[in-house]
Amino acid sequence: MQAVEILRETEHRPWPIPTRPWAMTQVWHDLLFAHWPIPAEALAKLLPPGLPLDTYEGEAWISVVPFRMTGVILRGWPAIPPFDRLLETNVRTYVTLDGKPGVYFFSLDANNPLMVQIARSWYHLTYFHARFACEFPQNEADAKDALVNYDVERRDRRAKAGRFDGTYRPTGTVYTATPGSLEDWLTARYCLYSVDRRGRIYRGEIHHRLWPLQPAEAVIRINTLAASHGIALPDTPPLLQYARRLDVLAWPITPIHTK
Repeated sequence: MQAVEILRETEHRPWPIPTRPWAMTQVWHDLLFAHWPIPAEALAKLLPPGLPLDTYEGEAWISVVPFRMTGVILRGWPAIPPFDRLLETNVRTYVTLDGKPGVYFFSLDANNPLMVQIARSWYHLTYFHARFACEFPQNEADAKDALVNYDVERRDRRAKAGRFDGTYRPTGTVYTATPGSLEDWLTARYCLYSVDRRGRIYRGEIHHRLWPLQPAEAVIRINTLAASHGIALPDTPPLLQYARRLDVLAWPITPIHTK
């Protein structure tokens, strides 16, 4: 999907598109959202100072998100294999600052060590190098109901060991989340927040069309990535959503001047 097509739909955004030019395209594929509720008091203590936790009806949430990326291309540049694609799994929670709800990543495990270093330096994101063994649907027809086998194990010494090993698939038709619902609150996030070594907060804006979500099922055999950050997931089934593809535009991060 071309950038002009992505930018054609903006009415669903909670604030306007940034006035600066976007910097990068990404395409997210075969993505699983696995969400767990967490007591807000416990999770707030793990956030950097100055970054307020966002809650839904008083409850905080942690999400483990395995997926793959293609079309990772800087604006004005050609695609440069193998740097135009990435395997990635995120552990994220939800924060808000200056009226802009966004995402804070406890970790982003990825398979390309050079891209890990670039993202850590340019975006101040907690990327870590990891080993992946994954099987994805081979074509669009297969993606309708095919299984995704996904195994990621962190190998980076800058963080504690962690692993996600599971199988997941969509189980129903594509839908968009109802505005104001929990599913909408968890997914309709149009920026990320990161923090540098000095504690300065940054915001990175993104834009995409409404999430094409599907109900999902998953068998999760190992799930210790959240625990590596001191987060205890409840012993309850997660809320699951699947997205086959989402085309995304990303802007450079900007520092936030907090009071």
